[in-house]
Amino acid sequence: MDLQSELLKSIWYAFTSLDVEQSGKVSKSQLKVLSHNLYTALNIPHDPVALEEHFKDNNNGPVSNQGYMPYLNKYILAKATEGTFNKETFDELCWTLTSKKNFKPSIQQGLCSQKDCFKLFCLFNLLSEDCYPLVIIQPELEYLLKKISSGMSLEWDGTLLEELLSQNATLQDGMSVWEFLEHLGAGQLLHVESKEAFSLAVDEVFMEMYHNIIKKGYLLKKGHIRRNWQERWFVLKPSSVTYYVNEDLKEKKGEILLEESSVVENLPDKDGRRCLFCVKTPFRTYEMSASNVKQRVDWVQAMQTALRLRAEGKSSLHQELKLSRRKQRETLQRSQSNQSSHNEPVAVEALQNSAPEQQGETESLEQHIESIIQKQREVEAKRKEEEKQEREIQQARQRDLERQLEEAKEAKEKMTATLTEMEKEVKQQKKRIHELELTQVKLEEALNAQIHARLEEDRIRHELERQLAEEQKKLAELLLHQSQLETLAVRSQEDTSTTTPPISQQTEESSQHNTEEVPVHESTSTATPPNIQQPEESGQHNTERELLNQSSTTQMLKHWKIQLNRLMKPITPGDKVEHLPIKPTCPRQGQALTSTEFIAKVQTGISPEKGNGPNPSPTREEEEQGS
Repeated sequence: MDLQSELLKSIWYAFTSLDVEQSGKVSKSQLKVLSHNLYTALNIPHDPVALEEHFKDNNNGPVSNQGYMPYLNKYILAKATEGTFNKETFDELCWTLTSKKNFKPSIQQGLCSQKDCFKLFCLFNLLSEDCYPLVIIQPELEYLLKKISSGMSLEWDGTLLEELLSQNATLQDGMSVWEFLEHLGAGQLLHVESKEAFSLAVDEVFMEMYHNIIKKGYLLKKGHIRRNWQERWFVLKPSSVTYYVNEDLKEKKGEILLEESSVVENLPDKDGRRCLFCVKTPFRTYEMSASNVKQRVDWVQAMQTALRLRAEGKSSLHQELKLSRRKQRETLQRSQSNQSSHNEPVAVEALQNSAPEQQGETESLEQHIESIIQKQREVEAKRKEEEKQEREIQQARQRDLERQLEEAKEAKEKMTATLTEMEKEVKQQKKRIHELELTQVKLEEALNAQIHARLEEDRIRHELERQLAEEQKKLAELLLHQSQLETLAVRSQEDTSTTTPPISQQTEESSQHNTEEVPVHESTSTATPPNIQQPEESGQHNTERELLNQSSTTQMLKHWKIQLNRLMKPITPGDKVEHLPIKPTCPRQGQALTSTEFIAKVQTGISPEKGNGPNPSPTREEEEQGS
């Protein structure tokens, strides 16, 4: 059945729903609305000019089905293209228009919900005969009921259908969709254990037959890039194989387009995977793994069927099966009619002569049929037993997997707790390491500072040692120079003692001259003869010069000793020392000493030095250090 014939069945229901008076005619305004909705549902560009031209107002009145068909074929069905619209949405529009008028179930809370009724409506149109009004005959009805029973994992019992047909003889020629929904909702066609199971079975049959799904299920697929195995939900159609993350069909992962050159092949076991097969397309090879050998055989056969339909240009497996069933029925009817027409003249004689033979053949045929049925039942029972065992094995595996999952969860929780503790310890260790690093940095800084201080101290010490060596060298030179000066002073004193009177006599004379307030130079000049005065003055002058040199040398020596003591003593903050009063060294305040007085003072200072060596009086700095 082509696309236009399928669409026309749903449109017929929408057209008849607009015929309120059941006269076979519909008003033009209603047909305009219907045509506009059909344009939208089929995704066809609107042609308002053709619509107004065809349904312009005249005195002809409403339009019948025959009058609407030319416009429908030319402007709607001829422009409809498969794949450009959603056929389920189109059928739902027609179902909505017709169900409001025609579907009035006697049992409000029946077996079928609104969604189930719509899906059964679509399946009814798929299996109904191509004559109007649309009806479904008994073989096709049995086929549909068997599919639904198989979806519920139940064995179909035809006694209910036989009882219904025996009670209502009018249903033997065919059953309309409203009668089908009414009897099915009342439970007069199937034994149903639960509504949920029935809804799931209807949905499965709807997806298989209406959406042309040849097979669906879980398979393991090998990745193209990462080359790992992932479980995917596969949906096989005559033109493609689509795979999703799971069976809710929300997240599509990819699609395999089946071409005429595509090939399905079995593969040997490898990489720890069993039951392998592949689909080779002109662009890529897809590797898959089934759960067991039976599943692999089913998938390979289903894909080969899809490739055959693709090569023959057919888009639906169930349409082909429907056509084959129809051809078988027609062939059977033709053979029966031919046999009946050929055997009419000799029917009575043949019946009389061959009655025992026919009876024996009938019995043998019945026995043969009974044996076939028995074998079929045994096969079915064996299949159910295998399915039961397989189900038990799957349940045991599922329990084992659940137990392993629980153990994995517990191990994960323990691992998480351990990781949390380890993270805490790591944080503490990091904190401690950071503190130790800071301490190390501080210690390194202190060590560097100490090293710099030590180096500076060594440098200062070396500098002080160098200065001390220089001062010692200078001191030795000064001492040598002082000893030379002392030697010179002794020699000069000896020279002066031989040429001049004693110093005590000169002192007394000078004191007498001072009391008499007579100048020194006058008294000496009068008392000394002219020939002796000149040598005395030159000796005295030399003595004064030597004493001055000695005094300056002594002062310099004291200064160097003070500097040496300062260098040898660590530098400390200075104490507040009271200033000592300055002792006047000059016996005469405000007056200068005469030469004889100066010589006498020098002699008194030299006499103790001869016995004890140089012992200069301590200066102010030395007294402060001693204190």
